[in-house]
Amino acid sequence: MWILRSLEPAFAFRLLPGDVRTIGRATGAQFVVEAPLVSRVHCRVSCASDGRLTVEDLGSTNGTYVDARRVEGTIPLAPGTKLTVGRVGFEVVKAEETP
Repeated sequence: MWILRSLEPAFAFRLLPGDVRTIGRATGAQFVVEAPLVSRVHCRVSCASDGRLTVEDLGSTNGTYVDARRVEGTIPLAPGTKLTVGRVGFEVVKAEETP
């Protein structure tokens, strides 16, 4: 299991193998983030059946960033990376690493 843990304000999203979730402001997004610069449907985070985690920007106005680099296409996420959606930063954590 993966956890996307926000840095400010504090909240977390969990992903299991096989999960595909969208992040955005709209109620139709699976992970709703009501914050400045977040698009209605901002990005898609996918956890493959083998446990690999990826993110894809969905044409958001302000972009999706991994470790301060703008996401183009689909890119992998690893433990310890920082995913930024609008002004909200998430730490990418493997469940075994959580206290």
